[in-house]
Amino acid sequence: MPAALKPTSPLPPALQATQRVIGTVVGRINLYTSTPQEPAPGLPPLLLIHSINAAASAAEVRPLFEHYRSERVVVAIELPGYGFSERGERMYTPRLMTDAIHAVLDLLAREYGPVPIDVLALSLSSEFAARAATEAPQRIARLALVSPTGLSRLKSRRGPPGSTSYKPRVHAALLWPRWSQGLFDTLTSPAVIRYFLRKTWGSPHIDPQLWPYCVRTAREEGARFAPLCFLSMVLFSQDIHTVYEALQCPVWISMATRGDFTDYRGLALVTNAGAWHTHRVPGGALPYFEDLPDFVARLTPFLAQRIKPGAGG
Repeated sequence: MPAALKPTSPLPPALQATQRVIGTVVGRINLYTSTPQEPAPGLPPLLLIHSINAAASAAEVRPLFEHYRSERVVVAIELPGYGFSERGERMYTPRLMTDAIHAVLDLLAREYGPVPIDVLALSLSSEFAARAATEAPQRIARLALVSPTGLSRLKSRRGPPGSTSYKPRVHAALLWPRWSQGLFDTLTSPAVIRYFLRKTWGSPHIDPQLWPYCVRTAREEGARFAPLCFLSMVLFSQDIHTVYEALQCPVWISMATRGDFTDYRGLALVTNAGAWHTHRVPGGALPYFEDLPDFVARLTPFLAQRIKPGAGG
């Protein structure tokens, strides 16, 4: 196999903000933080969580980070296996990702007080954020989910607690040393990443900054391990409908109208989904890249809702 593709320069930060790497029980976690000089009263910190794919990073939440940083503390996490967070060879599971979120929620409680915060998560990370909210309801006030997984198709996903869709033989094949790195390099070539971003957008007009950053971050040492777990289906929870139904906090959902993430028939299977705030937002799976004013006009009223005492746990 050809030698692994190597970066030609150090990985630049995904966001222009204060950056720090914290030690946690799941390894080193990278955070970007912005604190406004005059935060709006009554607004708790906002935690932004990128999606899971072959080349994910905090760059996926850049427009939202830049918009909300003027009014409140905004923190963007890079989950294990991505960005500047630890990328070692290990199993990347829903438990690992959820525990990373818990570590950040605990950190924010120590630094900003025990007031529950707002969380926004993208795609598959919505499942991890929802699990964290059910396990530590006192930490999360409101949960916004952009193009969440687990809601497509009319098939119940109420498996045993913590069960996943893991395909061990697929995973073993993906990790075979003779082709593992070469396969990943092919999957993260500039042309392939552009192809999948266009499927995410449902349009050829993808963000011109996100595409090259995805290509670059996929060249980091150890970048293949979390994505190959993703391809083995171990990061998809078989109990996610049970998790969604256990949510106690207000939930806001953005559903794409274009691209590969437009099937939300599974909402009908979640017994408390009728109380959720659901929006068919014009655009692809990351619509705030396409029309940020329209997206935040829908999201901001939800984030500004007054939380009743005791809400969130």
